[in-house]
Formats: sequence, C-alpha cells, structure tokens
Amino acid sequence: MEQYSSKWMILIASTWIQAFTGTNFDFSYSSELKSVLGISQVQLNYLSMASDMGKAFGWCSGVSLMYFPLWVVLFIAAFMGLIGYGLQWLVIQRIIILPYFLVFLLCVLAGCSICWFNTVCYVLCIKHFPANRPFALSLSVSFNGASAALFNLIANAINSNDDTLYLLLNALVPLVTSVAALPILRQPHSQTLRADSVHREYLIFLCLTILAVFTGLYLLILNSVSYSAPTARILLVGAVFLLVLPVIAPGAIRTEEWSQLIHPNYMLLEDNDIDDFGMHKEMMWKEDSSMTLWTENSHGSKEKESWTSSFLLRDRLLLLGEEHSANQLMCRWDFWLYYLAYFCGGTLVLVYSNNLGQISESLGYSSEISFLVALYSACSFFGRLLSAAPDFLRDKMYYARTAWLAFALIPTPVAFFLLVLSGSKAALTAATALVGLSSGFVFSAAVSITSELFGPNSAGVNHNILITNIPLGSLLYGLLAALVYEANLGKSSQVLVLDGSKVCMGRNCYIQTFMWWGCISLLGVASSLLLFLRTKAAYDNQERNRNWMRLI
Repeated sequence: MEQYSSKWMILIASTWIQAFTGTNFDFSYSSELKSVLGISQVQLNYLSMASDMGKAFGWCSGVSLMYFPLWVVLFIAAFMGLIGYGLQWLVIQRIIILPYFLVFLLCVLAGCSICWFNTVCYVLCIKHFPANRPFALSLSVSFNGASAALFNLIANAINSNDDTLYLLLNALVPLVTSVAALPILRQPHSQTLRADSVHREYLIFLCLTILAVFTGLYLLILNSVSYSAPTARILLVGAVFLLVLPVIAPGAIRTEEWSQLIHPNYMLLEDNDIDDFGMHKEMMWKEDSSMTLWTENSHGSKEKESWTSSFLLRDRLLLLGEEHSANQLMCRWDFWLYYLAYFCGGTLVLVYSNNLGQISESLGYSSEISFLVALYSACSFFGRLLSAAPDFLRDKMYYARTAWLAFALIPTPVAFFLLVLSGSKAALTAATALVGLSSGFVFSAAVSITSELFGPNSAGVNHNILITNIPLGSLLYGLLAALVYEANLGKSSQVLVLDGSKVCMGRNCYIQTFMWWGCISLLGVASSLLLFLRTKAAYDNQERNRNWMRLI
C-alpha cells in the first residue's frame, strides 16, 4: 500500500510542477522590458521568440537523465529559470544593466528551463504508469495550461499594478515548487512494485480528471474577478486547496473488492507482469513479420505495386514501443511525417497565440484581448484533458492514437479559413476556441505518441528532438505574419500611432496570413493522415494482443 500511494503522490507532484512552471504563457512585462532596453517592437518580438529557441536544446534534458538522478535535473531546470528570469527582473528594476544580446540569451535559458521541467514530468509519468501512461501524461500536461491563471492569481494577490512582478514570480515559484516536490521525488522505488488492477487505476484517473476539470474551471473563470488583492488572495487559497485535494483521491478507492464489485470480470494486470512483456513483444513481432511476408507475397513483384502502396509499406513501424536512438529516429519516414504534422499543426497554433493580441487589435477588438487570451488558455487546458478520451473510450471504440492526432488537427485549418471569411468578433472567438482545443490535445497526445512509436525509455530525448520544430516554426511563421503586416500597413483603412510606432488596422493586416496558415495546417492534417495509415497495422496488432491477454 505504501508503494502504491507513492506512485500516485509522484503523479500529483508532477501536476504541481507543470502547474507552476508554465512560465512561457505570461509576457505581460514586455512593455517595461521594451522601455528599459530601448528596443523596437521587432527586437521585442525576437525576445519572445528566444524562449521558443530554448526548446531547441531541450534534448539535453533527456540526455542528462541518463547520467544524473531525476531530482538533480529538476533543480538544474529550476536554477536555469532563476538565472534567466531573475536577471531580467534586475534589468527591469534598473539594478543592473545588460546589453540586448545578453537579455536575448537569458530568454533562451528561461525557455530551456521550461523544457527541462516538462521532460522531468514526462519521464515520471512514463516510468511509474506503464499500463496507463496516456492517462498520467494528459493529466500532468493539462496543468501546464493553467499556469497563466495561477501566476495571475499570485500576482494580483501581491500587487495587481506591478507587471514586472511576473518576472520575479517566474524566477522564484518554480524553484519553491521543486523544493516542495523533492521529498516525494526522492522516495525509493522498487523495480518489482506490485501494481493495482488496470481498472482500479482507471477509476482513480477518472476521479483525478474530474477534479482537474473543476480546478480548471475555477482557475480560468474566476480569474476575471481577481483584480483586487483581497479577492485574489481568497481565490488563491481556494486554488491551492484544489491542487492539494487530489492527494486524497487514490485513498478513496482502496479495496480491490469495491473495484471488482463495479466491474467483477475485469482482469488484473500487475506491474510485475512486465517481466512477461518481452514474450508479448516477441509474439507481436512474429505476427507482424508474418503479416509483412504475406503482404510482400500478395503484391508479387515490385513493378506491380502502386506508388501509394509502396510508400505506405516501405520502412514502416511494425512494433510499438521499440526503442529508437537519435540516429535511428532520423532515418524513419514515420518520424518525419510526425515532425511535419507537429510543425504544421501544434507549432503553427503557438505562433497564432503569440500574435493573438496584435490580431485582436488590428481587427478592432483590443478591449477583448484579455478575454481571448483567457479563452485560449481555457480551451488549451481542456484540450489537454480531452487527450485522455481515447483511452477512456477504448473498450467502446478503438482507433490508433495517430488517428486521433489527425482528427485533432482538423479544427486548425477550419479556424483559419473562418477568419479569412469573417473578421467579426464571433468568428475570432470561435477560431481562438478551436485552435486552443486543437493545440491542447496535440501537445498532450504527442508525448504518448512519441513513447509508443519510438520507445518509452527514449521518449525524454526523442520528444525533445521532435519539438525542435517549435523555434523554427516560431521564426518562419512569425516572419510570414510580420511581412504581411508590414506590407499592408499602408493599405489598411486606418493606421494608428501608439508610442511612436504604427499599428495596422483592418482585416487586410492578417487576412493573407490566415490564408497561408490555413493551407499550411492542411499540410499538417495530410501528414498526420499518412502517419496514421503507416502505423495503423502496428496499433491494430497491439490492440489484438491486449484483447488476447484479457481473455487468458
């Protein structure tokens, strides 16, 4: 029972880490940073992009976990954030003076810190919940979307008029959270822990997900009334209570008898049965090999194969969970299809969220920026929670996780083409909600897909290789938006001058950008569909083996 409780405490600790380390969601101190450094809007945008560039070095965290204990990597991430954000706060307070280039590097370091925190949480979920990995990942990752609301509550509880306070909180709160989580993460864990039944874990995850929904609603709706310090302090106490409340959820479902009473015929699967996993993998490999031979024989000579059939069958993955080194990863067609789908989907939506304030201003809805940011954050949070839906519905309807990825990317082109057709407030609201849900689902589901396609033990490195497309997309898509914006600056129906800089007003400022983004996101949908077709056989074989194991 003690070992049983410890793994749930580790999951809860990972949700705390995610909730208090999503510091890339707040950039409200940007105007002060611009003023102190004496930089242009373009240079300020480069600082925003620098945080995404830090993700290009996220793979170092996965490599570090091979040589250092997990808690050491956690504190490396905390101290990178302390230096990255702390020195920026000193610059804004005019305590120290740093050139623009060093501030740029500090932003890169801060972005790298966020990525290292995420890697720690991914590894915790993958290691301690091998039978229900997607549930653990979606629950943990979802809280990263609530970070902006939490930091807003803390800032308003201290001083709602000081935007620079966010920088100080970004530096200190993740470090305090790491210290608080340290006793939990340093508990000894046996390699032969006895796990509870899959169904019991299912019930606990269901309870934790329901609590997460209430927490998300609380944080993301009540933030709108948290402007006064006394009110913010009361709401902050409630938020902390909701974050601590999941500690009692595993204890609420203790007895195996109660679990069996609800579902008496459900098979019990124990972690020590993982010793038999090698045998199951061998069986799956043999089955896949037989299927491959049958496919080759049925096609006959290569001249008779169509190009489509050849592409779908060539070098495709035959076995889920097989470990891939970085070199093997780069040689996989499946990885590059996956990379392109993420690049044209999740990464593109991040650029939209970074430009949401400017888009709202150009369309004439500058007073709605706070509402739209809150809406995007809320939809992203719930989209991350929805990424566990395929596993909750697995017994009723099963599809490969790559199919769910393709489905989740569809709202993105719909949203962009909706903005092409209409510049109304309703269209902007609907589009923001769609891309928020889509991005949240993709960000959460991608971690599970990476571990399934290319191996759970290598996921810490491989997933960080995948997200190297984020800084690349941030640069390319942001540059595209900026060029269109500048080109239409003189053509727009109205030009405002704010703080000495021109602001493009009207639909023309972004309509071409939306058309380009819509076409690019369609490419992401097509790539994810091809990935699904190439991996469908491997997922089907895994599901057949799962059903077979439940029957014996």
